[in-house]
Amino acid sequence: MIEIKTIATGSKGNCYYVTDGHTPLLLEAGVSFKQVQKALNFQSTDIKGCLITHEHKDHVGGLKSFLKAGIDCYMSPGTAKSIDLQHHRIHEQKAKHLFKIGTWTILGFDVQHDVSEPFGFILMNEKKEKLLFATDTFYIKYQFRGITHLMLECNYCQSVLDENNQSGRLPKGLRNRIMKSHFSLENVLDFLRANDLSVLKEIWLLHLSDSNSDEQLIREEVAKVTGKMIHIP
Repeated sequence: MIEIKTIATGSKGNCYYVTDGHTPLLLEAGVSFKQVQKALNFQSTDIKGCLITHEHKDHVGGLKSFLKAGIDCYMSPGTAKSIDLQHHRIHEQKAKHLFKIGTWTILGFDVQHDVSEPFGFILMNEKKEKLLFATDTFYIKYQFRGITHLMLECNYCQSVLDENNQSGRLPKGLRNRIMKSHFSLENVLDFLRANDLSVLKEIWLLHLSDSNSDEQLIREEVAKVTGKMIHIP
């Protein structure tokens, strides 16, 4: 059974703990490993690795402390090049190539963000449960089957973003950059409609913007489309 715990989410740092009961992993290294230890009540010695989506600070800000703690970190070649940090625990993985960490079989796939080679990840355990993790992308061009757990960015609502721009609180350039690099509620809904949700158990909506999102609206609209359990940490 897959269990998910949010350690941190948002522009100040991202890190999530996932386990299938056998192989605990971290997703993202956007906080210090000390923060991870505190969040897990110092039950962190059995963590088998960390998957990293891209090189922005809120996703790799704690990377050096992760490496120092002996955590193997997995990322795309482009992300590794951008980080420019030589370490034997940094493992480059090609897009759409399966790799194993303990009881997980993992595949990285390309997403759309303003960095060198961002990844989303699919993780499948030995019971064939599938977890899809995708953040910092303005859309996902692939369709998936058999997803049981979904961890998906829902950064902003178009109406809130436009209102902030029109009122002068959000410059036009930044508005346009957000629209080309982050997942809106509207694109999340399109993604959910386009994919097989028949065995989906729960949805985690992540990385909500403090100023450009409306949590209640997001929860209501995603519930209408999916009817599934929703978590917004």
